Amino acid sequence: MTVATTAEKPAVAWPGDWLFLAAACGAALLLAALVWLDGQPASAALIGLGFALGIAFFRAEFSFTAAWRRFLVRGEAGGLMGAFLLIAVAALAIVPVAALVPGFGGAIAPLGPSLLIGSFVFGIGMQLANGCGSGTLYTAGSGSGRMLIALAFFVVGSVIGSLHLPAFLALGGADPIVASQYLGPWGGLAATLASLAIAAAIVGAMARRRGANVLPSRTIVIGAVAIGLLSIAVFVAGRHPWSVTFGFTMWGAKIASALGFDLSSQPFWQWPGPKRALTDSVLTDTSSLTDFGMIFGAMAAAAALRPFARADWPPLKSLAAAALGGLLMGWGARLGFGCNIGAFVGGVASGSLHGWVWFASALAGCTVGIRLRPWFGLSRE
Repeated sequence: MTVATTAEKPAVAWPGDWLFLAAACGAALLLAALVWLDGQPASAALIGLGFALGIAFFRAEFSFTAAWRRFLVRGEAGGLMGAFLLIAVAALAIVPVAALVPGFGGAIAPLGPSLLIGSFVFGIGMQLANGCGSGTLYTAGSGSGRMLIALAFFVVGSVIGSLHLPAFLALGGADPIVASQYLGPWGGLAATLASLAIAAAIVGAMARRRGANVLPSRTIVIGAVAIGLLSIAVFVAGRHPWSVTFGFTMWGAKIASALGFDLSSQPFWQWPGPKRALTDSVLTDTSSLTDFGMIFGAMAAAAALRPFARADWPPLKSLAAAALGGLLMGWGARLGFGCNIGAFVGGVASGSLHGWVWFASALAGCTVGIRLRPWFGLSRE
């Protein structure tokens, strides 16, 4: 989409965009009020925090998918450095609080075939869809019809993945490895920050070897710090690191149940957490509340800054890539214990080794996804 300069037309070029802006703000306020009246003030705060995250991602154009592709194709490291900075900010609170304060927990997961396969498939999907979990939310919210298709198939793939996860877990693996469990809260934090510094040094050396940019832009730095601080706030309100994709799984399961499919007998949906989510209201699920807030926040930001949802629809092959990418991301996220947010950001910021394993495997999957992009008329760049 071409955005006109302020000299050519006002920031809000279409009168109807004020309607979208009012609708986004009104929907977020109404949803927060309903949750507050239900006696969940902390959960109501998650909607506001999600709203702020949607604005932050949109304004900073903070993208894991494009940043990883630029690194793999051209060697540019700025986007990855921004992600490492985001995680470092979040880890300052998550690692020690999760270890020291009862009722708080980190994002941890076992190491095994499920993690490796799920994250690898997710990496393929994110390059075909041109978005990850958070990217799909904020771009769909900002008016991208293509990403609405990716989101719909993300939901479908996530439900399918929930049916397959128990079988993949049965293949075995190692128990979660969490730095604070071995080194204590402050030693765990030090180890987590050191791992980020080492990763940044490796990525920077690879970028310099290819003569590419190493440092993130000022916009990415500001966005990374803002999103990191908001991630801490989500952690405080929800008592668990920010996650995205479990909400998708629950939405799909509830839709499937409404259509007459009985998921309650499936092993995944007999586990305590998923079983409770399947029977309870969607307004009790912290992941869903943050997701809703993020969609509304991105919608409000887009409506305030440019003509909303007026881009032409892309070619059919591009829409097919969005659908396939969404399906692969949903399936991979469920097997891999989350997406770039829940598994990578949340995992590493919790001092859990699985976050780094997810990152490495998903990055490998991205190399395959990038090679497949031209088949769907998408540029490798």
